[in-house]
Amino acid sequence: MDDIKDKAEHAANFLKGIANKDRLLILCELAQGERSVSTLIEETGIAQTSMSQHLNKLKNEGLVTYRRDHRVLYYRIDHPAVEGVMAILYDTFCKD
Repeated sequence: MDDIKDKAEHAANFLKGIANKDRLLILCELAQGERSVSTLIEETGIAQTSMSQHLNKLKNEGLVTYRRDHRVLYYRIDHPAVEGVMAILYDTFCKD
């Protein structure tokens, strides 16, 4: 029983990590592929300070990763469960 409780807690923490309007906007963009921070700001309308905080939270939780190209950071989804969940959410809520 402890194993299922641990898994349930892990799942709840995972869902808390993405259960935020701004983070979902970011993940909807990243569901389409890698994006630079400036592109994410432009596409979502999230202020740079807030964007940095949200990306940092997503990164710290292991949901996204980034690469640096000189001064530009590019983010992408880096968690198989996030890819699966966002594919469904993107098809249901994000697509035009």
